[in-house]
Amino acid sequence: MGKWPKPPEGSWTEHYPELGTGPISFRDSISPEFYELEREAVFKRAWLNVGRVEDVPRVGSYLTKDIAAARASVIVVRGKDEQIRGFYNICRHRGNKLVWNDFPNEEVSGTCRQFTCKYHGWRYGLSGELTFVQQAGEFFDLDPSRHGLKPVNCDVWNGFIFINFDPEPRWSLREFLGPMITALDDYPFELMTERYEFEAHNNSNWKIFADAFQEYYHVPALHSQQVPSAVRRPNATFECGHFQIDGPHRLVSTAGTRRWLLPPEHMYPVERATRSGLVGPWRTPETHFSAGLNPGGIEPWGITNFQIFPNLEILIYHGWYLLYRYWPTSYNTHKFEAYTAFHPARTVRERIEHEVASVVLKEFALQDAGMLGGTQEALEYGLDEPIVDEFPLSDQEILVRHLHKVVVDWVEQYRAERRAEPRSERKPVGV
Repeated sequence: MGKWPKPPEGSWTEHYPELGTGPISFRDSISPEFYELEREAVFKRAWLNVGRVEDVPRVGSYLTKDIAAARASVIVVRGKDEQIRGFYNICRHRGNKLVWNDFPNEEVSGTCRQFTCKYHGWRYGLSGELTFVQQAGEFFDLDPSRHGLKPVNCDVWNGFIFINFDPEPRWSLREFLGPMITALDDYPFELMTERYEFEAHNNSNWKIFADAFQEYYHVPALHSQQVPSAVRRPNATFECGHFQIDGPHRLVSTAGTRRWLLPPEHMYPVERATRSGLVGPWRTPETHFSAGLNPGGIEPWGITNFQIFPNLEILIYHGWYLLYRYWPTSYNTHKFEAYTAFHPARTVRERIEHEVASVVLKEFALQDAGMLGGTQEALEYGLDEPIVDEFPLSDQEILVRHLHKVVVDWVEQYRAERRAEPRSERKPVGV
C-alpha cells in the first residue's frame, strides 16, 4: 500500500518546525529512571498550581498539599497581612508533619491563629515564625529566629496560587506563564465560586491522561454517543479550530454553542429535562470579554483549553470553567484532580443545571480514563526494549507532540547542568 498524503503545507505542526513531524517515542511515560529525572527537572523547578485564593479566604485560612513528585507536603496560609505564603509542612524540632488531622497522609484545610505541632507542642505564627518552644531552657543556644518554618516560593496570578520548590526559581511566576496565559489577566475567575470537585487515582503516567485532553481526534470513536451522527461517518471531519504554543504552554480552541446540536435521542434524558449537559447549562451568564479567551477568532466560539505546563489545564466555556490537575505518584500512576466552577446559583433550577453539567462532564472524563490502563500496559510491553517505539501523530495531535518534547527537553537540560557540576556538589537523583 502507498502512503497516505501528508497534511497540506501550512498545517498546525508546520507552524512550529522545531517540533518536527516524524513519529515520537513514549519512553518518557514508561521509564522509572526517566520519572526520577522528571521529578527533579520539572516538578521541582516549574511553578505548580495548588489552589485558588478562595480556598484561603480570610486571615488564618490554610490548606495543605501533598505532592508526591516532589516528595513534599506544603502548607499554604493567608497571613495577618493578607499575604498568601507557602511553607514545607515540617516541624523544625524533630521533623514531625506539622499540620494534619486524623490521618497524616490526608490533605486538610481550615482556619487557625497559629500552627502547633502535635508531638512536642512547638508553635509557629502565620508568617512561619517560631513563637513557642516547650521548656525552651532545656535547649542549647536555641535561636528561634533560625527555626521558623522553611518557606516555599509562593505567588498568585489572577487568583490562582502557585508554588515553586526551586530555592531560586529561574523565572518569576508571570515570566513563567508568558503572554499567552497572562492575556487572561482580566478574566473574572473570582466570580465563579460554586465548585463541584472530583478526584481519581489512575493507572497511567500523568502525561498519558493529559494527552487525552490535548486533541479531539479521538472524540468520534471514543465518545460516539455524545457527537452528532454525521461526525461518526468514516473519514468525517472533526477538527479543532485553533492550536497555539507559547514556551512550554499550549492552547486549543474549538467552535461550538452552549449545547451540542444533537437530536434528542443522543442526549441523556436528564440533559433534555434540565437543558444542561456536556458543554454546561444551556443558559449561562454572557461570556466575559478577555483579550486572551479566543485568540484564533473562532466563530461561533465554544471552548478554549489553556494547558499550563506542567500539569494544569483550565478549560473556559461560556460563563463557566473546568479545571484539571495531574499529579504524578509514580512513573505509571497519578492522581487526577478536577472541578467545575460556575456563578453561584440563584435558583434551585440553576443549581440542578450546574450539578447535571458536572455529572455529565465526569462521565465524559471517565470514558477517557477508561483508556489509560490499556495504553500504559501496552506501552510497557518489553519495558527495556519497547515492542513499538515509534508512534505517528496527526496534525491535530500537535499538542501531544509538544508536551512530550518539552518534558524531554527539561530533563535533558537538567542532565546537562548536572554533568557541568563539580562531582563533589552533585546530589543523588531522587533525593
